[in-house]
Amino acid sequence: MYFQQFYLSCLAHASYLLGSEGLAAVVDPQRDVEIYLDEARQQGLRIAYIIETHLHADFVSGHRELAERTGAEILIGARADAQFPHRPVRDGDELQFGHCRLRFLETPGHTLESLCVLVTDLERSPEPWAVLTGDTLFIGDVGRPDLSPTHTPQELAGMLYDSLHKKLLTLPDSVEVYPAHGAGSLCGRNISVERRSTIGQQRQFNYALQPMSREEFIHMLTSELVERPDYFLQDAELNRRGVPALGELPPLPPCTPGEVLARQRDGVVVLDTRSPAAFGAGHLPGSVNIPLSGQYASWAGTLIGLEQPILLVAEDPERLAESRMRLARVGIENVVGYLQEGIRSWQQAGLPLAEVPQISVHDLHAALLKQPGELQLLDVRRPAEWNVGHIPQAVHKSLIGLKPLLYTTPDSHQNPIPELDRDRPVAVHCKSGYRSSIATSLLRRAGFTKVLNVVGGFDAWETQRLPVVKEAAPSCVS
Repeated sequence: MYFQQFYLSCLAHASYLLGSEGLAAVVDPQRDVEIYLDEARQQGLRIAYIIETHLHADFVSGHRELAERTGAEILIGARADAQFPHRPVRDGDELQFGHCRLRFLETPGHTLESLCVLVTDLERSPEPWAVLTGDTLFIGDVGRPDLSPTHTPQELAGMLYDSLHKKLLTLPDSVEVYPAHGAGSLCGRNISVERRSTIGQQRQFNYALQPMSREEFIHMLTSELVERPDYFLQDAELNRRGVPALGELPPLPPCTPGEVLARQRDGVVVLDTRSPAAFGAGHLPGSVNIPLSGQYASWAGTLIGLEQPILLVAEDPERLAESRMRLARVGIENVVGYLQEGIRSWQQAGLPLAEVPQISVHDLHAALLKQPGELQLLDVRRPAEWNVGHIPQAVHKSLIGLKPLLYTTPDSHQNPIPELDRDRPVAVHCKSGYRSSIATSLLRRAGFTKVLNVVGGFDAWETQRLPVVKEAAPSCVS
């Protein structure tokens, strides 16, 4: 039996290809499906089945295109109300091709239609050796229970407890666990960087699987939910219908600097995909920086959304194409053009550039000591990161909480972050410098003129053994 995990770092998304005797199944495919077609071809396999563990909320699936290109049958939970040709799957249903036997478990909780897939290699043993857990069980975590428009988080959390304890935790400890997401995904609160585990290891080390009552589990899982991005429910609906093939997207038109200015006045968001250092050195005033190097599409979906028209700034044609591809993976298709020849054309037109100075952790520490209360420090990490440790003088506002800044103009009298004074300098940090650069661009766009990006973020601060508070402080705001 052939088994392969594909991991898409920019979305922290894992998908799978399973094959035997010339046939194959793809589980939870990403939108750009060429990787599965190429791998199946190399392995001498024909993709006959496409399995969705649930209606994904954080990315757009390629199930429709993959089915159209291969003739494969799509299998999805019966409760998904899928609006494309499919086989509805119920608890205990099985699928076999060659020596590969798949048995489906209905595991509602993350979503109503969630499935887990038990994998048996009949050449190896008549018993399952692995379980594909979708977003029901992660490595070190479980799926968030707030993705249903019809059920409360408490109701879903109760279902998830039952699914974990009545289905997954009844499996032998040796069964390997392969989830649909890894560290960084917003589908869980603190997912491990590991990409596989076992039921036994999760039973021992996963905080959500420790002995507790159903009521305790529900309270634990719903009391500190990370804010849900607005685009999650939209992506789930797109996946319920199925989206067109990527090849159907029209080509992007190039825009001159003058055209970009006119588009900005009409409300188009200029999205700069360059590195924090390049953006800090010079960028279009009012542009938003989401570097292509990190979880670019997830943050674009979270902060900008699916409907807002976007115009891209990239370093070269290759990065421009990659930028658009990644946006399409989360359902962002309203890209109206790009700045022709990038930032160079803006400079050649004699138009002004804005800057975000970079500051080292040593200089930050010195400034905080020299002028206490003068320099504001903003920590934009997640609450779980803040609670593990933070800089004493910092105010906490997670990056997702800065979304209102996108719609705040510099001349607005309303300050959506009352914890910060617009007229005083503010240094921004995250874990490594990626999210903080996004935050500085939003602050500049909203009229904060004295903004600094902390190079290396909290990691660099800790590496230099500078002062850290190891417990949550009263200044923490969600």
